[in-house]
Amino acid sequence: MSETSTKPYLIRALYEWCTDNGYTPYISVRVDARTQVPMEHVKDGEIVLNIGALATQGLEINNEMIAFEARFNAVARQIFVPVNSVSAIYARETGHGMMFEPTEAPAPAPEAGGLKVVDNDAEPTPDDTPPDHPPNGNRPALKRVK
Repeated sequence: MSETSTKPYLIRALYEWCTDNGYTPYISVRVDARTQVPMEHVKDGEIVLNIGALATQGLEINNEMIAFEARFNAVARQIFVPVNSVSAIYARETGHGMMFEPTEAPAPAPEAGGLKVVDNDAEPTPDDTPPDHPPNGNRPALKRVK
């Protein structure tokens, strides 16, 4: 009998931590053929999704997948994300969260990120990938660790 991955448990725990603290949980997803997301919002093979209670309906997070309904440009869409495709979960307001190493290589394969709890107060190193900055420039970003 094989051991169950800790990844879905960590995702659920960080989701709960975000909501308990009044933060908005976001997930970063590597998009492949198994992922059902609005493709017009995919950038460089990835999409960031708000999975907070106000942004989703019927959210289900189990050991294999994350599924919910969300509105994109006022149109309701069904979202399906295999847990293996989740590359990070973090609080929008603080950027604190966790990144995951890829467990399957989607096509095209992005750079592998390490598993690390992000500390936004830490000094950046030259190896850090620059974060994507939102239009307002005020939101913290999750750093990819190589």
